[in-house]
Amino acid sequence: MKKQLTFGKRMGRFALKPVMAVALALGAGQVTAVQAGDKGAWKSTYKPMASKTTFITNVNVYDGKGGEQLNVNVGLRNGKIFYVGSGKGPAVAYDVTIDGKDRWLTPGIIDVHSHLGVYPSPSTGSHSDGNEIGEPVTADVWAEHGIWPQDAGFAAAAAGGITALQILPGSANLIGGRTVTLKNVYGRMHQDMKFPGAPHGVKFACGENPKRVYGRGNNPVSKRPYTRMGNIAGFRQAFADATHYKAEWDQYEADTKAGKNVPAPARDLKMDTLKSIIEGDILVHNHCYRADDMGSMLDVAKEFGFKIGTFHHAVESYKIADRLKEAGTCSAMWADWGMFKMEAFDSIRENIPFVHKAGACAIVHSDDDLGIQRLNQEAAKSLADAHKVGVKITKAEAWTWLSLNPAKSLGIDKVTGTLETGKNADVVLWSKNPFSVYAVADMTFVDGAVTWDINDKSKQPIADFELGTVGEESSK
Repeated sequence: MKKQLTFGKRMGRFALKPVMAVALALGAGQVTAVQAGDKGAWKSTYKPMASKTTFITNVNVYDGKGGEQLNVNVGLRNGKIFYVGSGKGPAVAYDVTIDGKDRWLTPGIIDVHSHLGVYPSPSTGSHSDGNEIGEPVTADVWAEHGIWPQDAGFAAAAAGGITALQILPGSANLIGGRTVTLKNVYGRMHQDMKFPGAPHGVKFACGENPKRVYGRGNNPVSKRPYTRMGNIAGFRQAFADATHYKAEWDQYEADTKAGKNVPAPARDLKMDTLKSIIEGDILVHNHCYRADDMGSMLDVAKEFGFKIGTFHHAVESYKIADRLKEAGTCSAMWADWGMFKMEAFDSIRENIPFVHKAGACAIVHSDDDLGIQRLNQEAAKSLADAHKVGVKITKAEAWTWLSLNPAKSLGIDKVTGTLETGKNADVVLWSKNPFSVYAVADMTFVDGAVTWDINDKSKQPIADFELGTVGEESSK
């Protein structure tokens, strides 16, 4: 069964090399326990690729926020969408005009759950940098420090209409480390791909994974957690420690502001991350399958004053969709993966539509280097399942699962995720309706620059490992 193989493969890729992340900010003589992120040592160095002023005519549009327009014109210029309408648009000189007749234009697909780069192709042990196992809480590691930008999967994802994606650590640990949001573009370093302004995320995992990795001794370590009780105790103790750490830094900052000459508390990289979660600067992405586990994590968050931003995998979200709506928590889900382990046993194919109809935030995610290439088809499957049981959702509404809602989950919805004037020109031109199994991405744009063109070989990147060496297992 595909999903069994995928899960087992991923959990077998345990990286042992520790990652060091250092960011010490000095300002006006005061030490601060800042997060580095986009403003510090690891800030984004992304620069948009060269783009042309482009006019796409007579194209059908899903705008990503639930709307549909037929036979309209769309203009892209200087990295932005500057026109959507039935007229000729502003009087500007166009470098390129594309006939969009019978084709569809959508916002680019955003995958909130990917391990590209940290589990790259070719899949070898030396490339496996996703799980920093050894202790259940590794909040100090950052996924971006394990990313290999040459992963052929990025180009393959562009061919599937992916314009942005979140890279997460694996799910071995209760707190696996920080995530990073990337633009799906070529970069020599991960910072060249890092989405400017996107907040940091953090990866949590509840349920079977942490207790199997640690308590059941499937790996060299054998320690807590052994049960779901141990999982929750581990989270609570970590945030109890972080609360104390935050109080120390708050007192220090208050003292220095008052002019007192006091020593700074000792810096702790794990606590830096947890402190930033409590302060709301880091978004929580929680691997969690069962409804009761999700409910427990919502209570942990309530106890320590932070928010669970998104539950990932979330096969039982349909059972608690009302609570998720009330909490403002998104659910990132598969269309039809389930029953590949006990905590996934109660999955149903109508999960995504039921969460959507309850008014909660529904997302289609991949967690897979192959699935990421066909997320439009995954959304189509869920939509078909909705219609089979009488749940009325339009195709235009369903596209929110692929663009606007993922953008909200990652905190980038103010600049991308919808097809409207002023937003980043992150769009996909499809050969036909993207809910058709026969549709392919003719062109993918990021900030108006072409990252994939099915008719232009120069816009179809090929990695070294796709040339017949050790990369024949590449999934492109």
